Formats: sequence, structure tokens, C-alpha cells
Amino acid sequence: MLYLGADHRGFHLKEEIKNFLNKEKIEFVDLGNSKYDLEDDYPDFAIKVALKVSESKKNQGILICGSGIGMSIVANKFKGIRAGLCLTDSMAKEAKKAIDINILCLAADSTEPTKAKLIVAQWLKADFKQEPRYLRRIKKINQLPK
Repeated sequence: MLYLGADHRGFHLKEEIKNFLNKEKIEFVDLGNSKYDLEDDYPDFAIKVALKVSESKKNQGILICGSGIGMSIVANKFKGIRAGLCLTDSMAKEAKKAIDINILCLAADSTEPTKAKLIVAQWLKADFKQEPRYLRRIKKINQLPK
């Protein structure tokens, strides 16, 4: 399953991404925020998405805040999570192929909706390369304490 989460700075871009996913017939669950709220906090949504993604290797997530950095930091605190901030579609494709990121983080303040949709599309269609060097690197990451 694909899980989405965004704070107030990422809320409008999340709504654009939801429209794109619906148009592409990609199933997802929106874990919030369900309304624009200037008082919300990005860790709350990063935690919800990271918990869901960590439940199964089949799960993925998209987190959106102003810079994308806060969401990345919080999500990467969870065991089994490899969250990455991607600012271009080529970054997203490479992050999936070489690092197998399971949470894509977007920066709403610097990513136009059209570009964000390209980033999401490339990330979703890319596959992790099961090459020994990539597997070795992920094993090292997974051995780090959370």
C-alpha cells in the first residue's frame, strides 16, 4: 500500500499528488492532514506514515513538508525505513534503483506540482536493482541502531 502524509506546508501539494494518483488508478491511503491547518506539526504525519510503511516490505510512503528535510529526518528514525528527499525525477529514479527508498520525501516550497508528479511517477515505476553492492550497502544501513 502507498501511504501519504503532509503538514500544512505540504498540504496543497499532497492534494495535487492525490489527484494524480487517482487519475493513474494507483491505490493509496491519506494519513493526513485531512485539512489545511497552520498549527499542525510535520513529525505527526511522518510518524504515521513511517509506522505504516514499516509494517510490510510491500508498503511505501510519500511525505511532504516545506523543505522535505523534516519529514526525512523523522521517518528515518524508524527501523526498516529508508526515506529520501528527491528534488528531481532522476533523483527519485536513482534513489529507488540504488537505495530502494521506501518513503519519498518532497519539498513543497521548491517543487511545482507538475514536477512533483514527474518525481512521484519515476519513483513509483523504478525498481530496486538487486545488485550485490546495493544489497551490501542496505545491509549496512539496516545494522545501524534506530
